[in-house]
Amino acid sequence: DFMLLEDEQKKYELVNELNIKFNDFIKTRIMLVSLSLSIFMISFIFKIFQGSLVGLGAVLPGISGGVLCVIFGIYKTIMEFLASPFKRLKTHLPGLLPYGIGFVAGFLGVSKVLAFLLEKRPDPSVCVFVGLIAGMLPSLFKEAGREGKSKASYIAMILGGIFIFALLTGLKFLDITISPNFVWYIFCGFCLALSLIAPGMSFSTLLMPLGLYQPFVDGIGNLDFSVLIPGGIGALLTIILLSNVINALFKNHYSVSFHAIIGIVVMATVMIIPFGSFTVSPASFFVNIVCIVVGIVVASMLDKFNTKILNNKK
Repeated sequence: DFMLLEDEQKKYELVNELNIKFNDFIKTRIMLVSLSLSIFMISFIFKIFQGSLVGLGAVLPGISGGVLCVIFGIYKTIMEFLASPFKRLKTHLPGLLPYGIGFVAGFLGVSKVLAFLLEKRPDPSVCVFVGLIAGMLPSLFKEAGREGKSKASYIAMILGGIFIFALLTGLKFLDITISPNFVWYIFCGFCLALSLIAPGMSFSTLLMPLGLYQPFVDGIGNLDFSVLIPGGIGALLTIILLSNVINALFKNHYSVSFHAIIGIVVMATVMIIPFGSFTVSPASFFVNIVCIVVGIVVASMLDKFNTKILNNKK
């Protein structure tokens, strides 16, 4: 009887130990799942925020949505998806979905708030964007050299900068006013899509000299289908025609293409800096510098966070 009781005691202790280990295992798994969900939600919200900035960049004067796509490291992914949407539906769409949600929110909603800031405090607002772009440039150069560098890469970067400088400078001297209609709204859609596909191109810069920016943006904000339909047609045609070309350039000439884009980004950024406001008064100079520094710091923090997310995925 004593031996039986001892065996029962050992069995009880073994079962109890297994239960404790099982409970610890379950708790650990729950903690890991909770941590994974937390990281996923933070990453999802972070991507929505980045997408909203792209949407803002697409609609705000002087800012390029394409530049911000490059800054946030999603430009190549977007081009690959647009070049073959059905082929890459499963692989690319889930990752781009939060950016798309943010883009719509930024384009249609939050842009009104920032448009108000740009109207009331245009120079400091632009300086924040300049700081954001400048803060991401180191990671851009790192990505551009991922597949090596050559003399052609640096030449492409210089030529890209010269091209965007000549284009934007030329547009500033244009003084043409056009009455908006169905055909011209197709052209507006073309310019909008081009500002996303071609970094450095701001559709507001293209449309303002023609007097089309305000009616086009007002039509989108008011969900006017007489504007949305032709604009959508123009944007869709542009994406179909140009996305495959740009994707092919990245596939066959990655370093040269990326360095050309960096040249465009740098020059486009330099050209939106409100240099005149720095000399208005010491106060405006100080405010602009602070805004640029804030943008750089925020961009650096976002870049570090984005790197951590990518490392966790690996």
